[in-house]
This record gives sequence, C-alpha cells and structure tokens, in this order.
Amino acid sequence: MYKLNPCNIKMHEHQPLIIDIKGNSLDDGPGVRSVIFVKGCPLRCVWCQNPESKHVKQEIFYDQSQCIGCGDCITHCSEKALTLVNGKILFDHAKCTACMACVSSCEPKAISAVGANLSIDDIMAKILPYQPFFDNTGGGVTITGGEATLFMPFISSLLKTLKKHNIHTLLETCGMFNFKRFETLILPYLDTVYVDMKIVDKEDHINYCGQSNERILENIQKLHQRSKKGSFTLLTRTPLIPNITDTDKNIMQICEFYQQVGIKKAAILKNNPLWMDKAKHLGVKLDLPQQARQFYREEKFTHIQKLFNDKGIHIVSM
Repeated sequence: MYKLNPCNIKMHEHQPLIIDIKGNSLDDGPGVRSVIFVKGCPLRCVWCQNPESKHVKQEIFYDQSQCIGCGDCITHCSEKALTLVNGKILFDHAKCTACMACVSSCEPKAISAVGANLSIDDIMAKILPYQPFFDNTGGGVTITGGEATLFMPFISSLLKTLKKHNIHTLLETCGMFNFKRFETLILPYLDTVYVDMKIVDKEDHINYCGQSNERILENIQKLHQRSKKGSFTLLTRTPLIPNITDTDKNIMQICEFYQQVGIKKAAILKNNPLWMDKAKHLGVKLDLPQQARQFYREEKFTHIQKLFNDKGIHIVSM
C-alpha cells in the first residue's frame, strides 16, 4: 500500500486572489454552475490549463493583439519593461515587478492584472443571482484554481456561507493538502470532491508536477474511505497528456492503485491545448513535448477507456 512521507505544505491564512467567477458553466460538475477560480497552487504541472493560477500573487497579462500602440503604459513603468516597436508594445516579463502601474493606464485593456481581492460578500453578490438556475438544474458552485485548499480558513467561511443558502458545493483539487485541517475546515461543507489522479510514479510526478505525489496518493485513499459514509461524493480524474500521463505504464499503475484503494469509478479528461496562448500572454515559456500541444486523439481516448474498463474501473462521462 502507498505510504506517506512527512511533507510540509504552506498554508495561507489570508484570503486568496480570485482570478474569475464564471457563471452558467456546464463543464464543472452537475447542472448549471458558477465556478470560482482561486489563484495559487503548490504544484507546477507543465500542462496546466490555467497557468495564471499557479502563483499566489498578482501577475500581468499582456495581449498584444489588443494594443493600439499609444505608449501611455511606458511612462508609468519604472522598471523599463515596456518598449514601443513598430506600433506595438513589447513586454519584458523578466523585468516586470508586477507593480501594476501600467494596468490603469492601458485604456484598451491590453494590459490587465490577474487576480483580484474579493471578499466573501463580493463573491456571493456575483453568485446569488444564479441560484434559480442552480435550483432548477441541480447545479451549484464549483471552487477550483489553482488550489483552493491553500487558503482553508477563507474557503471554509465561503463554503459555510454557500451552505446557508442551500447551494450545492463542489471542490476541484490536486489533492496536495493537510488532510487533518481539510477534514475539519473544508470537508463538512462539500457535497462533491473532484480530485486529480495524474501520475503514480513518484519521480515522474516530481519531474512533471514539481512535487512528490505521496501526500496526494494518501489523501485520495482517505477521501475514498470517508466518501463511503455518504456525506459527499468523490470522483478521481486523470488528465490525458500525451506521452506523460496517458502512457500504458501510468494508466496501469493508476488502475493498480484504484484496485488497492477500492475505487471503482473514475474520469479521464482529454488534453486541450487552447490554454497555451494564456502562457504566452503571461510571459511563461512552455516546456512541453509537441504531442502535448495537440488536441487529443479519439482512438487513444477509446484505448485508455478500455484499459480502465478491463481492470474493473468504470469511466464516467464528463
């Protein structure tokens, strides 16, 4: 059985930055949902579809296609990170200190800040107008990121507020958290947990995700055991990243882990490369094999689905 070595995960007691609150989502849980994107994650997955969510602090997002070349931002940048070339601003992210002075000066909003300070009241004001849709479709609120469990006190208060309004709650998590605190502060107020099951091999997980996966594997075991009591539902999900997570070796190791733990249903998610433009706008260099930059092949998806099914793991539709 998989064992856990001691691991320290830094917990943030302050409120997180919120990247976005998306209404009327049909892709992040049952029914119509509002999705809260929290900024900050302990992992550094090379294929992360929300690269703007990795860092806890605010960042600059620059979309050159929206730049009109007025140059107003240059006068506000003390770090000389901005230059005007051929009618367009060139942004040197290496020089940028994210002081945000250029953001307010950019009238066309080619330069914007990623992450906003929103109180629980601010968040609820954006969510409550959608409650009739939640009630009519069996939907609710999904909290994702980033990794919301980095901010357990704040997320706990938010979840309590949502439950006071009888709103269904779902957390999407990478599984890298202190389980004792999670069980006390977060789990009692969740109806559903989606947890990622990316890579079983420890060294591969460190290589592609930046940290060991021992705590994640241990937490999945604990979540599965707690879910048997029926107070919440659990779904493990594997993102299929070509030549990284979708190898037969990794899929077989995941199946073995599920069999040992007793997990009988799971989800697999097709790779979607549309996020890569966001990385460019953040000044993030991509370290991805060419295959991982493409849309996922249907025949490969069917093959992996069969591997799970042959091992007695039912793959649910997402």
